[in-house]
Amino acid sequence: MTDQNAPEPPDQAADQDEPDEQGAEDHDLDPATADRLADAGTAMDEVRRQVAEAPAEVVVVNHVMGLYELAAIHLSAPTPDLAAAALAIDAVASLVDGLGDRLGADAPTMRDALNSIRLAFVQIKGRAAGEASGAEASAG
Repeated sequence: MTDQNAPEPPDQAADQDEPDEQGAEDHDLDPATADRLADAGTAMDEVRRQVAEAPAEVVVVNHVMGLYELAAIHLSAPTPDLAAAALAIDAVASLVDGLGDRLGADAPTMRDALNSIRLAFVQIKGRAAGEASGAEASAG
């Protein structure tokens, strides 16, 4: 049910500054800053165009590899961050296992990458546990 006596929401667009011809609001920007903002907007438009033209599975696979790299970075740190690595690995697994062959021709490679990073996690976690128990034994 709706309250027919309720006031209509105000027109929020009327409260905002009108954008200038470059699409940015006029906030007394110096010309150099305004030019940089316009250039950045043009660059973003180009990136959006490129992403829109790329097949979705290619973009998703690139994100999977970014998450894989994130896990590897956390595992290879001088003191591995196992919680952060596990989160990244779980994200990779969600995509790889959840999407399966919808990832296209790279699906088998993504499954292999997931298995590799999982194995590395187990090995590094075991090594860290062994070092911790060794330190406790020598301290006691």
